[in-house]
Amino acid sequence: MPTHTSTAVYLYCVVRAPRPPAVARVPRGLPGATRPAPHALGKLLWLITADVPLDVYGAEVLEPRLRDLEWVSQAAIAHEAVVEHFARATGAVVIPAKLFTMFSSQKRALDEIGDRRTSIERAMKHISGSEEWGVRVSRIRQTQPVQAGLPSRPASGAAFLAARKSARDASASRRAAAGAAADDAFVRLGRHAKDVRRREARQEPGANPPILEAAFLIPARARARFKAEARRQVAACQAAGAELTLTGPWPAYNFIGSEVSS
Repeated sequence: MPTHTSTAVYLYCVVRAPRPPAVARVPRGLPGATRPAPHALGKLLWLITADVPLDVYGAEVLEPRLRDLEWVSQAAIAHEAVVEHFARATGAVVIPAKLFTMFSSQKRALDEIGDRRTSIERAMKHISGSEEWGVRVSRIRQTQPVQAGLPSRPASGAAFLAARKSARDASASRRAAAGAAADDAFVRLGRHAKDVRRREARQEPGANPPILEAAFLIPARARARFKAEARRQVAACQAAGAELTLTGPWPAYNFIGSEVSS
């Protein structure tokens, strides 16, 4: 008869390290989960997993909860805290799992991830000694509407139309300058990177979507030069009417493919 369990095995990440990763100060992890713990996947590789209750994380229960953005955000923060704990360990290389990657048992997790060992080790070689940094560039929103530049009492209809065209041209010029500054920042920052990922433009709620979202895989030895260049690009973007935000360092989520996704 099949055995039914009340828990699943939740995967946070895969770690390459010469000895079992320390868990003395590991964050608590997802609500309701057991403490994250390492499990050997052959030589040098460790799965960081925990048991999670199916009455919270089972497929039938989880799917409707994914519409609760607050709950999902809290889970994502808890997941990230565990991954970052192991990423900070000296000499460790970490492949993060996607949020809510689960298996029916520890054996199933070891077997399935073990089948992907070659691609995992290839990804680890790619990101070893590097860290991910994120860059987002948005236009600085104008504090006054375009109409503020129009004459309150135009001398004629022609003057009014000319003023409106001038305002539109000025707005287009500002957009072009901000876009050019973002493109230039991407190129200059990319010179310090081992790899880059630029997200395609997408529609977002609100009137000021980003004009650049990118991730940079930066070797540790190039971190200081990259951050110095980022400071220069903050100033350059500001002068062009844009705002550059730098975040990181992060585990290399954008540079590992889907090696540990279930």
